[in-house]
Amino acid sequence: MRTMLSLDAGPLETRPQRDVYTISRLNREVRMRIEGGFPLLWVEGEISNLSRPGSGHLYLTLKDPQAQVRCAMFRARNRNLAFVPRDGMQVLVRARAGLYEARGDFQLVVEHMETAGDGALRRAFE
Repeated sequence: MRTMLSLDAGPLETRPQRDVYTISRLNREVRMRIEGGFPLLWVEGEISNLSRPGSGHLYLTLKDPQAQVRCAMFRARNRNLAFVPRDGMQVLVRARAGLYEARGDFQLVVEHMETAGDGALRRAFE
């Protein structure tokens, strides 16, 4: 014997109210929670996928053997670097955790970067 389930939840007045998020609203609220939930962080990792577009910003991935995170360092912050970042370099960054709303990508926005030597992943590759 087969039972038919009704998809009708009843009159509109008795249905529970739904708080439906747009993608923009969801990403905005997640960004605000991430940014409000973390102080400036010191993070160490190895640079990979370094990109220097014409804007003057730096885009890179910081990684360790188990994980990675995308990073952005804007022109105003990176023009005073005492070294030239390169793939395979181990660095220490001071950064804010954030979410790039347009794509929903978690990232670190780097405010300061200093060298910490050649990365273990680069040494293992060579």
